[in-house]
Amino acid sequence: MAQRVATEYVNASFVLPESEMPKLISLCELQQLKMQVFVLDNGNHEVVLGDDAGGETIRLTFERMNGQFRCVLTCRVVQPNLNNVLRKLVSSFKGDAVVNRIYPGFTMVYHYIRGAVVRIVECSGNNLRTVFEHRDTAGALEAKFKLVSVEGEIERLRGAVNELLDIRNQTLDARRIADIDEKLKYHSRMLFALEA
Repeated sequence: MAQRVATEYVNASFVLPESEMPKLISLCELQQLKMQVFVLDNGNHEVVLGDDAGGETIRLTFERMNGQFRCVLTCRVVQPNLNNVLRKLVSSFKGDAVVNRIYPGFTMVYHYIRGAVVRIVECSGNNLRTVFEHRDTAGALEAKFKLVSVEGEIERLRGAVNELLDIRNQTLDARRIADIDEKLKYHSRMLFALEA
């Protein structure tokens, strides 16, 4: 298996409520990294994470806005512990990111949306190959079900219109005919809306 050279986080961003800042701090502590937390005058936070083994550090800046902290990050990481903590932060706090995992001769590009990997592309020179792409199967099935239920409703309305027309053709009472005509108007509007 190829050894990873580095990992680049391109415009990674995530938002967390103020109440979840301790969760973020404990998540960073679990990775056994050297950590410093700075609280700035304006309420913003800076978290500096360092890996003693490789001497690498990253700085996470959290802007405080309306009771939430927003972190936007672009960096290159070599040490696995730092990479793991960034990956966990993006996934735990439903972040969006493009992550380039760089190997000798090729790069794997991971696209995160709301903390989940939605696409993986292998880049080798000028060649691009999609390795994985998330498909919303449940959403597609739900849309198909709604389409089928609309078609069923159209068939039901057409049947009701046919019954009303049969009754209208056999009725001589003018008041009853007017009532049936109102129902037919309603059904025709519904059919028009559903067929559109």
